[in-house]
Amino acid sequence: MGHTILKRILLVIPVLIGVSILAFSILHLIPGDPARVILGERATHDAVIMLQEKLGLNRPLYIQYFSFMKNVLSGDLGTSIITNESVTTELFTAFAATLELTVLSMIIAVVVGILAGTIAAVKQFSVFDNVSMVGALAGVSMPIFWLGLLMIWLFAYKWGIFPASGRLAVSFDIPRVTNVMLIDTLLAGNFAAFKDAIMHLIMPAFALATIPMAIIARMTRSSMLEVMRQDYIRTARAKGLSEKVVIFKHAIKNAFLPIVTVIGLQIGLLLGGAVMTETVFSYPGLGRKLYLSIMARDYPMVQGGILIVAFFFVFVNLIVDISYMFIDPRISLD
Repeated sequence: MGHTILKRILLVIPVLIGVSILAFSILHLIPGDPARVILGERATHDAVIMLQEKLGLNRPLYIQYFSFMKNVLSGDLGTSIITNESVTTELFTAFAATLELTVLSMIIAVVVGILAGTIAAVKQFSVFDNVSMVGALAGVSMPIFWLGLLMIWLFAYKWGIFPASGRLAVSFDIPRVTNVMLIDTLLAGNFAAFKDAIMHLIMPAFALATIPMAIIARMTRSSMLEVMRQDYIRTARAKGLSEKVVIFKHAIKNAFLPIVTVIGLQIGLLLGGAVMTETVFSYPGLGRKLYLSIMARDYPMVQGGILIVAFFFVFVNLIVDISYMFIDPRISLD
């Protein structure tokens, strides 16, 4: 097993190199000149040329790429050409916010999705089954931006339950230790700020969790129904085992493999969905940072952001692959 895990870890390296080449190439093919964006439309041609030379944008692409990768290997993602701040610092601050949002969204999606899917399978064709599956279909079909705007209108402006944007009210001044607001507020011992941080997270987390929650619920129902028709489930019932033991000890464990696959894919895809969610809710995370950087043609920031997202996606899939062997030892990744 150790050899297989090491082999899978080594395969991550060429994947990340391929992603970096692809991202770098596509980014430089997008029309628009960062020097022109920084100086404005009224800048003279000579001023634009001088800034391009200063930023290294006049060098051949392959030299720019190797220079970028050399810095990456030394842990330096470069300097933002818009803010002139360290890309590494800015991206990891934003990534902490996105990670906080993504983890909460995934917890909501997994808990509600598996629970709803399991109950729907056990009570097939019941009212709960029909309502939950219609709800799952609606969840998959609704665009995140539309749901986000609807939630802001209802829960923020009409009923005033949740704040419409941001991570924390400006009245709270919390020392940033981890940049994960729920942890930092607890470390500061400020429970009012902790409650405020949760209130800021709830709406974007639910909006982001909607699609994965619906997909997990449908997959859980389908997988559970298939397992519950197996002979060993009939045998377990014939032996007089209670329905709870049959479901929780025998059925769920064997139905879990395809569900784990879906969960792994959804965690990675949540980062993509975070771009839209963070933009709608003005949430200062990695997705919003990347969106604004693309608009400003901030190449170092976008390149670094794509690498972080790619690394996170590959890492999650690696964990999912390895977890297969623990869930079902008969599976070999070779």
